[in-house]
Amino acid sequence: MKRAAHVILTSHSSQVFKDSLPIHWGVKNPMHRGPVIGSLTDIKQRNAIGTHSGSYAVYRALSIAQGSYSTTHKPDLHNTDSPVRMGPFPSWSDPDKIVSIDPWGLDIPIHFKDLYEAGYDIRPTIAVTQAHLQIPEIHQAIDAGRLKVDGKVVLENKDIKVTKVAFEPVWYLPGIAKRLNVDEGDLRKILFQETGGMFPELVTRPDLKVMLPPIGSTTVYIFGNPQDLSNEKIELTCRVHDECNGSDVFGSDICTCRPYLIYGIEDAARTAQRGGVGLIAYYRKEGRALGEVTKFLVYNARKRQVGGDSASTYFHRTECVAGVEDARFQELMPDILHFFGITKIHNLHSMSNMKYNAIVKSGIEVVNRISIPAELIPADAQVEIEAKKAAGYFNPGETKTVKELETVLGRPIDE
Repeated sequence: MKRAAHVILTSHSSQVFKDSLPIHWGVKNPMHRGPVIGSLTDIKQRNAIGTHSGSYAVYRALSIAQGSYSTTHKPDLHNTDSPVRMGPFPSWSDPDKIVSIDPWGLDIPIHFKDLYEAGYDIRPTIAVTQAHLQIPEIHQAIDAGRLKVDGKVVLENKDIKVTKVAFEPVWYLPGIAKRLNVDEGDLRKILFQETGGMFPELVTRPDLKVMLPPIGSTTVYIFGNPQDLSNEKIELTCRVHDECNGSDVFGSDICTCRPYLIYGIEDAARTAQRGGVGLIAYYRKEGRALGEVTKFLVYNARKRQVGGDSASTYFHRTECVAGVEDARFQELMPDILHFFGITKIHNLHSMSNMKYNAIVKSGIEVVNRISIPAELIPADAQVEIEAKKAAGYFNPGETKTVKELETVLGRPIDE
């Protein structure tokens, strides 16, 4: 069926179709819960606001406009199922545990077999695969004797064997509102306004309770047996990491993001080698969810200010440019952990009290908190790390005084 060329507003009452399946969030049986359908091959089947693939939906639109992508394409999901069994866990049917992802978005042809075979264009929002990681710092850790080649977790060529899980965001709006302690109507109105009216259904279709927001996805890397994640008797080492492209990918030394991430990977692999399991969750929240452009502007402001890039003004410079020190909130972050049935984290790699508090508040026990070793902190990142310690971030060591913070300086902008 070729899509009509003229625009049809889905906010019209005439766009409520009987073929649109209801979603009963939190129901244990996936067929009774109902699939999330955000595809456009048949608009009569849609039961969610937005479309699949998050921010990549815009690229899909450009490809369609160019004529290189068919609007009638339905993905062939044969042989795409997970190589590792995942769940279901009690958390999958707890509407208070998971509100920002769809646990039944995994292995669609299995969970929604009859509907999928009947022609419903149900698309996965979770995918699992396996891979090898090749990381220079891991090679160095092996050479230094901190990590051993065992042929199972760390292979002979120094690769690390992992299971990877990708998650697209799926927001159950009543649950999101409850988690953030706001009125659902207010939440929907603000989302509508702050996206420039991108999704009119937010304010015109209160019957649509699920949204596929155009934001970045989350990736999880598992070290060891993924099925051990739900066993609280098995040691779990975890790092929940927010994206920092400059450091994570290109190795910029102004922050501790890559060193913290790599140290978490190293320790996760070590834990798996001694019979435990490791997990790294990578969230797309670039620049404290302010974006990379804002982050670079802040860098310039920090390094040009009178007195230089000082730990004493670290957070203030961000607020001057962005209007807030940090636009992130961590209340939705634990949903990924609950997908795996996690109830206990033995070693949490994070300085962030926001992350720790969100995890504990969600019902997951944290035994130990791990900070980054001092020798792994780049010189220019001392500004960041000391400012965070002084601001109350987790720190098992000493915290500098206000006067001492003024002496912690980064490089000038021209060096």
